Amino acid sequence: MKFFTSYLSIFCFIFALSFGVGCDSTSKRRHVSIGTAPIGGAFAPVGNAIADVVGRNISEKNWEVAATSTKGTQENIRLLVSKDGEIEFALANAAISYFAVRGEGAWKTKHPIASVMTLAPNVGIFVTPKSTSIRSIADLKGKRVVVGPAGAGFEYFLRPILEAHGVTYDDFSDLNDTYSGAVDLLANGSAEAAFMGGAIPTPAVKQATATQDIIFIPFDETAKHSLVEQYPFFHPITIPAAAYENVLTEPFETMNVGSMHIITAENADEDMVYNFAKTLYEHRAEVVKAHPAGKAINEKNAAKDVGTPFHPGAIRFYKEIGIWPE
Repeated sequence: MKFFTSYLSIFCFIFALSFGVGCDSTSKRRHVSIGTAPIGGAFAPVGNAIADVVGRNISEKNWEVAATSTKGTQENIRLLVSKDGEIEFALANAAISYFAVRGEGAWKTKHPIASVMTLAPNVGIFVTPKSTSIRSIADLKGKRVVVGPAGAGFEYFLRPILEAHGVTYDDFSDLNDTYSGAVDLLANGSAEAAFMGGAIPTPAVKQATATQDIIFIPFDETAKHSLVEQYPFFHPITIPAAAYENVLTEPFETMNVGSMHIITAENADEDMVYNFAKTLYEHRAEVVKAHPAGKAINEKNAAKDVGTPFHPGAIRFYKEIGIWPE
């Protein structure tokens, strides 16, 4: 046994010298977690797809990549910058990231996060049963409105939207629930309207349009212009009628209320971020097979500025392939 152990040690030593690696590969395993969000929106399926694609294709074969279900952007940001660094990457809403990195709004301090890749637009839609009297965002006054899960941070983009329409949270009864929960609340009459957002098509919106007679509430054009002027994460966007054929007979004009983007800690390892961005971008077609939001991973969108500075590892990759906006 001693002879065998000595022989194995010598073999490992020679192997390490020859190839620059050690025999104990498990000690070098890199566990890479990607924070997502509750089911019902696009974060969960897109995050799962990204984890699968990066995990299967990363050149660093010692990576173990997995999506981690969380409460959403706010928790993801806290997990990224926590002392223990509980996750390495996360999906986030660009509006929430914008305020977090600046320490504004309810964020008491600046949170050191950085962008890795800009993904699909977060297409915001207010929905209401056709039977209600709600036909504009101003009509939400005095109504019961679902404004997203508690602690998810939707107020970072909802407050500016409401204020641009002359509405505040004090003007209606705000209800907290997931998108899936909002569909149920609309169905049983507990809610009269709900905000939903995500990549097109958003699962919960599809569910609502398939099971209920609902309509989409439009944004006021003047309000849209004001929002775009004030914040870098708001953009006008058009939903094709085919996306929600049970409701739309023509394209619907609404707003990107903060793109989905991938973030990491500001001090994350540069090579790790570079390899992650490179692998995801080069294999983006595989993400599309899992969710249409993968189409947003392209040369026009990936390096788009949405208000949070990019990580040096991501910048290195985008400069390398010639899509970094100088």
